[in-house]
Amino acid sequence: MTVPTTAARVVLVAFSERLPDLFPLQSWEALSRARTVWTRDPDAHPSGPYLALGDIPLARLEPARLDIAGLDLTQPGSPQDRRYARALLGRATAWGEAVYLLGPTDTDASTRTVAHEAARAGVEVEYVFHHEPPGSEVLRLAEVERTLRHPETGCPWDLQQDHASLGHHLLEETYELLDAIAVADDAAIAEELGDVLLQVVFHAQIASDRAAFDLDDVARGITDKLVRRHPHVFAGVEVSGADEVVANWEVLKQQEKRRTGPFDGVPSALPALALTHALQRRAARLGFDQHDPDDLRDRIRQQLDALDDAAGGDDRAEQLGDLLATVVALARHLRVDPEQTLRAAAVRFRRHFEAVLAAAHRAGIHPDDLDPDAWLRLWHDVEPAEP
Repeated sequence: MTVPTTAARVVLVAFSERLPDLFPLQSWEALSRARTVWTRDPDAHPSGPYLALGDIPLARLEPARLDIAGLDLTQPGSPQDRRYARALLGRATAWGEAVYLLGPTDTDASTRTVAHEAARAGVEVEYVFHHEPPGSEVLRLAEVERTLRHPETGCPWDLQQDHASLGHHLLEETYELLDAIAVADDAAIAEELGDVLLQVVFHAQIASDRAAFDLDDVARGITDKLVRRHPHVFAGVEVSGADEVVANWEVLKQQEKRRTGPFDGVPSALPALALTHALQRRAARLGFDQHDPDDLRDRIRQQLDALDDAAGGDDRAEQLGDLLATVVALARHLRVDPEQTLRAAAVRFRRHFEAVLAAAHRAGIHPDDLDPDAWLRLWHDVEPAEP
């Protein structure tokens, strides 16, 4: 039997619990033209107060009664969802259109039930999606951190923290992120980025609690900086390539920071390789960069000889430090980050050595029984484990 089609339709409008005051244009059009906007519980709906400001009040949709056929549990949807669906269809049939704002208790099953019942009644269903902008989950994270820092109901540990006490956590999380990047583990990278992001949100909330600044100030500051330092993207400035982008960035940075010393802004707490790399880059901008890669290789050979000829411990340490600094200079000329390169080498060493130990264990050999030559044979014979 063909179900007759009516002129009625139901409009289901989605909303965001994270952004209950934000509706796209299509949603506003559907809500504003409605004779009445229905929902299950208008008093508890997160968007209710915001819609009321726009003179769009919500009305309570009272569930319809089900006949014996409607209580058939083989039909799609729960009896409760079917009661609301039939009530909505009744409004649509009587008025030609019924606009329903989905609520927190509505699920995918609820909307499927409406669609099923509407198909049986010959009523058209339109679903207005809510597309949350990228970054919406950060708002939820910020709200969770605000809850954790609530002076009366928050977490005792979170309430005890300040910028200084969190410092080592930020450092540890950053290194864990670098480990994940080194092994190219996307799931681990995403998780560790989340841990780093938490530190940013945590610090911002601590500052907000003492009325210094908040997360919006942090985001606004870096956004404005990106726009200022990318005039080739946002202000029509033409550049020849990435090198000129970097040069312009440094000029703008110097103007903004009003720095006078050549090494102002280089954190002394950087790891040694990264610190050396940063200092050399700064000096090179002023013209102190006389070595090409071939010169640097010759210099490394000379410093190795000087290291061999070093008189004592302090002299050897100084010669070795100079040698490492020249290696950093060579890495810079080869456009290789020495810190990340050494970190990747350390990860490869770890995997390889663990594979050597596993091979010795499979062969029934205890590490104490291996002499230096046996270690080297195993090292060369065993393939490193896959990352």
